[in-house]
Amino acid sequence: MSDPSFHLVSLGCAKNSVDSESMAELMMRAGYHAVLYPEEADVLIVNTCGFIGPAKDESYAVLQELAQGKSSGQLLIAAGCLTQRYGQEVIQKVPGIDGILGTRRWMDIVKVLRELRAGDHPEPVYHLPEAETVGLDERGVPRVAVQGASAYLKIADGCRRPCAFCAIPLIKGTAVSRPVEAILSEAHALQSAGAREINLIAQDTTDYGHDLGMKDGLAQLLEQMAPAVPDVDWIRVLYAYPGYVTDRLVEVMASQERILPYIDMPLQHGDRGTLLRMRRPANIEWVYQTVDKLRTAMPDLALRTTFIVGYPGETEQEFENLLGFVQDLRFDRVGAFTFSFEPGTTSEPLGDPIPEEIKQERLERLMGIQQSISLEKNQAFVGQTLDVLIEGHGDGISVGRSYRDAPEIDGMVIVEGEIPIGEIAPVRITGALPYDLTGTVDIQGPQLINP
Repeated sequence: MSDPSFHLVSLGCAKNSVDSESMAELMMRAGYHAVLYPEEADVLIVNTCGFIGPAKDESYAVLQELAQGKSSGQLLIAAGCLTQRYGQEVIQKVPGIDGILGTRRWMDIVKVLRELRAGDHPEPVYHLPEAETVGLDERGVPRVAVQGASAYLKIADGCRRPCAFCAIPLIKGTAVSRPVEAILSEAHALQSAGAREINLIAQDTTDYGHDLGMKDGLAQLLEQMAPAVPDVDWIRVLYAYPGYVTDRLVEVMASQERILPYIDMPLQHGDRGTLLRMRRPANIEWVYQTVDKLRTAMPDLALRTTFIVGYPGETEQEFENLLGFVQDLRFDRVGAFTFSFEPGTTSEPLGDPIPEEIKQERLERLMGIQQSISLEKNQAFVGQTLDVLIEGHGDGISVGRSYRDAPEIDGMVIVEGEIPIGEIAPVRITGALPYDLTGTVDIQGPQLINP
């Protein structure tokens, strides 16, 4: 009899991907093996996203497709954000689900499968968290997953910020930090597994350690991590909350060579009135001062942010103020989204009054301006040499990322010649597109596979 198999679909953000990879590792340690096609699997798992409406719709669509195609004896497990928030609704909308796992119970996947396989289960097995914890990883559950030479490392889960539009606190609860020792242990394991880049993630990395009684917890963590993993070339900080990028954090980032001069700081808007309605930090002057401080300390800083357009009450003037804000600060990378109405959030009483066509028109105007800025930023690198982490190759070219590019969300560097995956190659930049760069390997670079 062959070992049981599983097919896992991971939806949503990088934080979900970390949990999905951890579930897969646990299942493989329990004797399961992964398969590419759902029809070949004994167990089907969907790690869902329920953050905004389109993500929720996608999660339901994937679950329904798998449920409809289930064969006799197959098990379907729904995990993650959608099930955490809408557990009973998910069961009603998708007949055929056998088990429900909450966002912080991914580590119980094998336990749930054993329970399901032990006998008949006329009703789905529910496994939702009873307390706000960050799993049981500090008690030995593996969380190590490296893709190519890059890995995500989750330092906390949940969020205690009051953002009016966001459902994350409803889904995941308040912020809970992982112990420093557990994080450093995982960083060591990632280094041993060949990671050359570690991306620190949480709903809010700058809130790390608050619940542990730490002040400037992220800065403290970085101070310990950089020397603890000397073979990891790049350490990247994602999802920093405005107002909590402290002087100490800036100093640590600037003084540690392997901490990349890159920060992802979602600002959400550039107009004070809109930010107040969002229940976001609304001190626009602080943003200007902090960006100036970051760029002074790290002249090569790559700054990424995120904006929402079409928030309830956003006037044309407020939107124009956002455009001016973007033109003033000239971010390297911008992600932008139209407002998505989420029941249960504190913005619910505001409704969703701005027509979709106006939201889309504003989104296009914003991204048109940003595209010009991104192109100018990229053109400034033509003639320079950047280190590029190679992630793939074929047909005579390689693709990778520079320090300016976070996995999955930023641009790529396209390099002539095929370079081994996992190499960090010096690449002379020869061309610039709005989001990507092109180049050739520096003469002192690595040996090409097919020169």
